[in-house]
Amino acid sequence: MSSHHHGHGPDGHDHTHGAIDPSITITERGIWAIKWSFMALMVTALMQVTIVALSGSVALLADTIHNFGDAATAIPLWVAFSLARRKPSRRFTYGLGRVEDLAGVLIVLIILFSAIVAGYESIDRFFNPRPVTYLGAVVVAAIIGFLGNEIVAIFRLKVGREIGSAALVADGYHARVDGLTSLAVLVGAVGVWLGYPLADPIIGLFITVAIFRIVWQSARAIFTRLLDGIDPEIIDEIERRDRAGAPPG
Repeated sequence: MSSHHHGHGPDGHDHTHGAIDPSITITERGIWAIKWSFMALMVTALMQVTIVALSGSVALLADTIHNFGDAATAIPLWVAFSLARRKPSRRFTYGLGRVEDLAGVLIVLIILFSAIVAGYESIDRFFNPRPVTYLGAVVVAAIIGFLGNEIVAIFRLKVGREIGSAALVADGYHARVDGLTSLAVLVGAVGVWLGYPLADPIIGLFITVAIFRIVWQSARAIFTRLLDGIDPEIIDEIERRDRAGAPPG
């Protein structure tokens, strides 16, 4: 496929310029990032599960569901990066780099499912309130959730930008917002401690809304990439530069 090869000087060095080239290193780094993100978020969620069982906090439950969903997104990304390592073939002349976009779609569906579950539990608890106990432990779990997600967010954003992975960058922003929603659990615990038991399901609903917002943002980014879309701001910048460089009429 001559349209997909580019010469690199007199040494005759040619590469197939897809998502995987020059790229055993890039995909190895992607898999490395996914592996450690998965482990960090899974540890965070497992620590929260214990406190959810003890306290009965639906806000913390929503946050924990979200953390498990965030950890689960590592699985399709891991598969995508692994497939992207395969060399181009006669059938897939550009390689399998675009499988990452399909992984992005699956990630959006996972996050959507977590939002539906969190919303259902929060609404149920709003109309069928139950006491929240071990408030100190809930506060600790909220802080753990924030720190775990912020570390993962920084990590994913850094590596995603380095290797040019839209899915990994989108997942990094998701982890960051998830960290902020963990802090909302702390607010709910304080509300319950002050004598407002409905603060817990209200915060659960707030977290659900935050997850749905992430679903929308991630879906828009992924489907724009799938359809080879371009950020309109890039077009505006190109047009501004063209006008600035155009000779007077």
